[in-house]
Amino acid sequence: MDIAEWLRGLGLGQYVPAFAENAINWDVLPELTADDLKEIGVAAVGDRRRLLAAIAALRGIAAPAPPAAAVPRDVPGAAERRQLTVMFCDLVGSTPLAVRYDPEDLREIVGAYHRCVADTVARFAGFVAKYMGDGVLVYFGYPEAHEDDAERAVRAGLAVIGAVDRLTTPEPLNVRLGIASGLVVVGDLIGAGAAQERGVIGETPNLAARLQTLAVPGSLVIAESTRRQIGALFEVEDLGPQSLAGFAEPQHAWRVVGESGVVSRFEALRSEAMPLVGRDEELELLLRRWQQGKAGEGRVVLVSGEPGIGKSRLTAALSERIAGDPHTRLRYFCSPHHQDSALHPFITQLERAAGFARDDAVEQKLGKLRELLASGARSDDEIELLAELLSSARSASARCCSRHGCTSSKPSRARDPSS
Repeated sequence: MDIAEWLRGLGLGQYVPAFAENAINWDVLPELTADDLKEIGVAAVGDRRRLLAAIAALRGIAAPAPPAAAVPRDVPGAAERRQLTVMFCDLVGSTPLAVRYDPEDLREIVGAYHRCVADTVARFAGFVAKYMGDGVLVYFGYPEAHEDDAERAVRAGLAVIGAVDRLTTPEPLNVRLGIASGLVVVGDLIGAGAAQERGVIGETPNLAARLQTLAVPGSLVIAESTRRQIGALFEVEDLGPQSLAGFAEPQHAWRVVGESGVVSRFEALRSEAMPLVGRDEELELLLRRWQQGKAGEGRVVLVSGEPGIGKSRLTAALSERIAGDPHTRLRYFCSPHHQDSALHPFITQLERAAGFARDDAVEQKLGKLRELLASGARSDDEIELLAELLSSARSASARCCSRHGCTSSKPSRARDPSS
């Protein structure tokens, strides 16, 4: 596959001449930056983001594979053991579509569906390994691994369901998905020529495909191995042990309903009961600042450091120690999965304070927001402005500033601690 075909596959064929004029080949493609794309004429922010996401997925396999004859089958290290999360996405009702539409029209419909899935999973660092007719096989954790690949896969699955549902096609499309996590061997070259691909050996891809058959249209079913890794980040429905073709033992399956109401990744993925070790000095400092704040001396403490060193655990310990003191705790959490909304932490806090429920209609949400803000708003215009923020700011293009949440507490006697 050449660069031109790659661009057309992304739905960005209009940039083929720009790439050719600037001599952009496979060897330089992985090094392109946003500024480079601007310079060659990719003006649209959305197109730049799609290109950068697709380029990120190619890193580590930037050059096209050499012909099969040039790749020794017994090269040591050609394959490696990896912890992988695999998604299998299937288009519902593809056989009736094939009966009703001319093959050329059907090709356009399926092509739009493929592009939609590829663009969506790319935002979550998903790697499209193979298109199988109306099925799409996606890897999370290859070629680049992340500590939250299972979470990325589930978020991508929910996003795919919504994106395909919004596609403009001659008739509505729907998908069902299965996701499983586990140890595999990945990297062997299988096939030859255009059919050559990186194979994955292990039960994980088969389990993902089997779980997909359990999903009703517009839903996502995950394996127990994936559910353990996502903790309480998502609301799930227990489907119990399921007998699946090819598996001797029943496999526990779960249907993902949506994101949970747990706003802290620390709370969702870890237990606050874990012991706090080696942080006595830092905790004592925070408690002294708290006492100074209660006495009327304003204090701000910034806790910063590398991921995983215990910042969230330290703030949880502080909250436990001051639980008996009247105060209001305001918590705002950034997320690597909401980078398109700089105001995501504030939107989430407002939704939580207003008591929004998953199934609330627009008018119900507006009513709850009015009730929350009525005592402090000077006019309806202020409430309408915040309502617009909640409905539209999630699509803003600004990038969220941090991967981890922060906690802020301040003394107060006038407000309810749960607000």
